[in-house]
Amino acid sequence: MIAVVDYGRGNLGSVEKAFGRVGIPARVTDDPRVLDDAEACVLPGDGAFRDAMQNLDKLGLLGALRRALDGRRPFLGICLGYQLLFTESEEFGQTKGLDVVTGVVRRFPRGLKVPHMGWNQVAHAGDLRLLDGIPGGAHFYFVHSYYPEVTDPSVAVATCDYGLTFAAAIGRGNVFGTQFHPEKSQRWGVRMLENFAAIVRAARA
Repeated sequence: MIAVVDYGRGNLGSVEKAFGRVGIPARVTDDPRVLDDAEACVLPGDGAFRDAMQNLDKLGLLGALRRALDGRRPFLGICLGYQLLFTESEEFGQTKGLDVVTGVVRRFPRGLKVPHMGWNQVAHAGDLRLLDGIPGGAHFYFVHSYYPEVTDPSVAVATCDYGLTFAAAIGRGNVFGTQFHPEKSQRWGVRMLENFAAIVRAARA
């Protein structure tokens, strides 16, 4: 079972249903014990970085999240949940993140329309398990005003261009993240969720 972390942010029901459609059960939860018992965890979300970190703290989820991010189980961050994996964000001042991936979440520069919303292409070098079978240049659906700047050389990165090139998805071991919304990305989003489900089944075996 995949635990979909409920901290008051995000499209939780649609993420849960999307995994059901690719044949792997998922459960929306704010219970740290369920996170500890899950085969894999998904951290979705939208909204502000600082509010999200505060909510996770208030709900007592930070300890369970850090255990889920120790590399032994598959983990997927989506949109804000992806950004929370980084060292810090400059949104509304500097806020510390989960610091699993070294890097900073930055606001798109002035002159660009924000949020970056709609379909855009994602380029990758074929080294990201999450994107197996998905061609470079496939379109995914984005909604965000901030982007992650990765400084960790051990991380595999897929990129997107929106006035600048940013990390649209990352992977390191069993930890993955996407700035785009796979549950809203139709064909290739479904394929990406199938890939994550396959990673979960492989970890189970």
